Amino acid sequence: MPEAIYVCGPTASGKSALAVALAERRGGEVVNADAYQLYRGLETLTAAPSQAERGTVPHHLFGVLAPDERCDAMRYRGMALRVLREIRERGRTPVVVGGSGLYLKFLSHGPSPLPPGDPSLREELDARPLESLVTELQQLDPDEAARTNLRNRRYVSRALEICRLSGRPCSELRDEWRQATARVERGLCGIVIRRQRDDLHRRVLERTRAMLEGGAVDEVAALAGVSDTLSKAIGYREIREHLGGGIDATTCLGRIAAATRQYAKRQETWFRREAWLRPLHWAPAAPVPLAAAAAAIDQQG
Repeated sequence: MPEAIYVCGPTASGKSALAVALAERRGGEVVNADAYQLYRGLETLTAAPSQAERGTVPHHLFGVLAPDERCDAMRYRGMALRVLREIRERGRTPVVVGGSGLYLKFLSHGPSPLPPGDPSLREELDARPLESLVTELQQLDPDEAARTNLRNRRYVSRALEICRLSGRPCSELRDEWRQATARVERGLCGIVIRRQRDDLHRRVLERTRAMLEGGAVDEVAALAGVSDTLSKAIGYREIREHLGGGIDATTCLGRIAAATRQYAKRQETWFRREAWLRPLHWAPAAPVPLAAAAAAIDQQG
């Protein structure tokens, strides 16, 4: 039995329904990995599971933060690791469900050992010509320079930043991280839902319409203020603009659906890079593919 089962995929793909079905089948408990469903007060806007849906199996880390609290992937990792440990101590299997790629990555792989950006150093690098940055990178880390697109200023600057801040060649740190990642992924178990593009877009529109008709506007109106984390939830700014009279309901619907489609595309790109996740194709109008999901998990176990 794996230490945890990860159910991933783009927004509106059906992750929650599949996670519940797997938890029921495997004697598991559902653990949230959606950055915005951690918050209470915007359950409709963030498509969090209803109380009725949570009644089938235990759910964790839904609505645990106040709207004005800040959160990031590292804080989420700490909360989630504690919950996963408690579930396993009960002899049950955590079923982690969500589409927030960075949160999932921090939980499954841990934080990257690469140093975070430094504003003052970045300002210094930004003021220099690209040719000067390339020359320094070739001197400090010829291996990284050889595999970097030296015409891309952002790539060159980041590699130099890592060299300067760590005191080690960027190539060494990245190679060590790749090796550690490969070892971690041999013990991971997860699936990623894939849907046809037209099907996913239809589901996005249907869910957006249901969200706006189901109380999301009232939720946003009721909140006096939210953290900068929660303010990035798709639909929050559009509904605030609608409440202020800046756009009508139809425009609000269209903008939220468009932003959600764009987000889903970014999620699909992210998950394609996570080769350890087994793809699970879900046909339009088909029921929850529980048997196929269970088979994919068994092949990894």
